Amino acid sequence: MSEADGGMQTLDLGVVGNGSFAALIDARARVVWGCLPAFDGDPAFCALLSPREHPGGDFAIELEDFERAEQAYIPNTAVLRTVLHDSRGGSVEILDFAPRWRQNARFYRPVSLVRRITPLAGAPRIRVLVRPLAEWGARVPETTWGSNHVRWLLPQMTLRLTTDAPLRFVRDGLPFVLNHRMHLVLGPDEPLARSIDGYVEEAVNRTLDYWREWVRYLSIPLEWQEAVIRSAITLKLCQYEDSGAIIAAMTTSIPEAPGSSRNWDYRYCWLRDAGFVVRVLNRLGATRSMEQFLHYIFNIATHDGSLQPLYGIAFEKELTEEDVASLAGYRGVAPVRRGNLAWLQKQHDVYGSVVLATTQLFFDQRLVDPGDIGTFARLEPLGERAFALHDVPDAGLWEFRGRAEVHTYTAAMCWAACDRLARVAAKLGLAERSAYWRERAERVREKTLERAWREDAGHFSASFESTYLDASLLLLADIGLLPADDPRYVATVEAIGRELRRGEGLFRYVAPDDFGVPETSFTICMFWYIDALAAIGRQEDARQLFERILARRNHLGLLSEDMAFEDGEAWGNFPQAYSHVGLIMAAMRLSRPWTEAL
Repeated sequence: MSEADGGMQTLDLGVVGNGSFAALIDARARVVWGCLPAFDGDPAFCALLSPREHPGGDFAIELEDFERAEQAYIPNTAVLRTVLHDSRGGSVEILDFAPRWRQNARFYRPVSLVRRITPLAGAPRIRVLVRPLAEWGARVPETTWGSNHVRWLLPQMTLRLTTDAPLRFVRDGLPFVLNHRMHLVLGPDEPLARSIDGYVEEAVNRTLDYWREWVRYLSIPLEWQEAVIRSAITLKLCQYEDSGAIIAAMTTSIPEAPGSSRNWDYRYCWLRDAGFVVRVLNRLGATRSMEQFLHYIFNIATHDGSLQPLYGIAFEKELTEEDVASLAGYRGVAPVRRGNLAWLQKQHDVYGSVVLATTQLFFDQRLVDPGDIGTFARLEPLGERAFALHDVPDAGLWEFRGRAEVHTYTAAMCWAACDRLARVAAKLGLAERSAYWRERAERVREKTLERAWREDAGHFSASFESTYLDASLLLLADIGLLPADDPRYVATVEAIGRELRRGEGLFRYVAPDDFGVPETSFTICMFWYIDALAAIGRQEDARQLFERILARRNHLGLLSEDMAFEDGEAWGNFPQAYSHVGLIMAAMRLSRPWTEAL
């Protein structure tokens, strides 16, 4: 619901997409966010971030005398169904999707949103409002129209709406009685060379078939299947298939907490997520998506010996950060940021993340283009950088902007780079290189375990210089630095539960940073904690907590970056790919085996 409707913006949103672009749709079927022609483009639909000077930035289908709505995905698909009811017994169904299916030995996935409007009861009276804006909400684009279409001249593309609804009513936002099914096809400026109803009916059926077939081949756990499937589809929708990149989230500048200035642009690819994303795609059996992402990572990782923390979806290195004055922000919370200054930071854990991810190339026989000795040789410079930087201060995975330390997680990931290179060398029969990397891995491991342990506190610390805890320590066993039954790891997990947990939420850390003291629970950290509880033998505690976190997803099963401790309200960018990765991994660890159902 928009503020103009008398309500407050929320993250009770659905997402539709097809690997080329995505749109966020609120509980009343209003498109409130969508960047064109791709994830990193100009948000023609920017109502979510409140344009200051021009009404719109949305694509709404408003029902006169609206009373209530219901919304759900068609099971096992990315096709969203919303039903609006009026106070006079009328109702309307809106079906939203981005076309996607296999055609001519490739995937048909145009930058297109299709909306099918069907009267279900009574004589519903609707109004269609299509109001894209240009240049981040700063300008109303020039408009032209023909007999069955309207065009908007946007900075990066000309957008065309083809419809069989009364064009004047759509163009001018006039109300009319919906007495039969109507169709709206929004996309590139290309004439539709067939009947619109025929195209839409074929498109919806083929898109439904695509998603159902894709889900059919997923490897999923016995329990929590609906949650895992929805998270898997959401992760798939975060992939830009032209390059294979998987973005952190589809939005920018949704604050981490009410009134916070922690507003960041997440429409890019963070390398630190890579190892975990590849692992979950492997576990799901989504090998095509995994291989596309691996190719993206490998293209970046082997250009030279250095890495930055994040890149654009088309391998862009420079992601200059600037404030956007034309958008007031989510619930009016500024600033709205375009670009992300973190591309300039030193975050040395990325070397381990990339090597962890690309290790899959050497061990997975399903891949079309597996790793070989040449591939390994191109990865070794990353290991050299990891070894050289494992005890050099950096910004850490939480991207501190005002201080640098030798972060324990960074050192552990540098160890992981050396460790995995040793394993890969052994797999390739390169005994000398395996011994070389094994010796380096052991040196980093010994130093990390010694320098990060705090005997007086009885737990590992967030950095070699500090005594405070952070949630990344939960991952030390997961990446293999030490076994989960190591008393030091168990004690650290218990300490994190005491000091960072608040009810059903978990702080990343509680020490003040550049922007003060964190206020919300970082969603992925809760899944790390759940996974760690299970690893140290507290399986039932982990299951109960997992169930409670699942209940905090939005009405469509989607997760953002952060949650409020008190009521579980979603904050931070949305939908957060990494949160859904955490959900999938936790479900797979905790689920009863399939043999119990057979």
